[in-house]
Amino acid sequence: MDAPTISFSFDSIQAHHRDRTRRIRTALKPGAQPTAMIPDAPAETAAADYCLAHHVLEGAEAAARARDTATFNWYGAHPDANASALSTPTAVGPRIVLAPDLDRLPRSTISETPYYVLGPDTTAAPPNLQELAGAAYITGAKYGFADLLSGHAVVVCLLRHKQLGDTLDSWTITRLPGTIYCDHVNEPLVLARDLIHEAGHNWLNDALSATACEISDEVRFYSPWKKTSRPAFGFLHACFAFPLTMIYTARVLPETSGDLYRFLAAYLEQQRGLLATTAADHDQALTLVTDPKLREGLHSVHREALSL
Repeated sequence: MDAPTISFSFDSIQAHHRDRTRRIRTALKPGAQPTAMIPDAPAETAAADYCLAHHVLEGAEAAARARDTATFNWYGAHPDANASALSTPTAVGPRIVLAPDLDRLPRSTISETPYYVLGPDTTAAPPNLQELAGAAYITGAKYGFADLLSGHAVVVCLLRHKQLGDTLDSWTITRLPGTIYCDHVNEPLVLARDLIHEAGHNWLNDALSATACEISDEVRFYSPWKKTSRPAFGFLHACFAFPLTMIYTARVLPETSGDLYRFLAAYLEQQRGLLATTAADHDQALTLVTDPKLREGLHSVHREALSL
């Protein structure tokens, strides 16, 4: 197995997960006795609690605004959003794999994209999709991304089934960290790539929060992926998440053949060209990252991807 380019298990992120979870639970039950997490609890436990607490917070707030007492009380009785009944075991710990109907996903001011919040009507994805996700986690972990997926890909919403070669849409939203929404094909190696990409966005959001790095939105850089000038925050996100998928793809490519090989090889070649145009701007954008360890981590990922 290849060694990871960056250690994804930042102590500051784990502390951020625990603190934020504690704050959410206190806010939802202000009269309850504070329940600080065990200091040496496994990182994946803290990460899962953190992700699920945000689902509970979002769902309870929506229920309160709608004056839906029954649903609000359900969240109070299920501080883990019923995770124990929904989870499936994977190589990186229990995960919640869902297959919500894209046409029924809500849209609101909290996100520019559709999203899904765990609730009393949530059901797990069919067995074949749970198996697909499970195989993707195995692949991602095998090639050096176990910590990333363990801490930042807790809930996965599989959306549209597409064919290899189709455009695959995927996204995350900041209000639901640790949650990923993505299209899929019947190929674990491709799903692993997309989980790594979106988990990278979740990781970087948490890393910036945990290190109190506030990226100025006044400085902009040209993004070859969006073909437009973007604020430094979005530019840095792209220059982290896409390189992660390049590193993963380069590692997994020798194990593939046929159409899958051609698909992944073409993806890697396309990304090489796009990333090459960001080299100078990335060095400048990194000066806005005030935490030295985080800055070096972002630099090392970008640098390795450029060398592929």
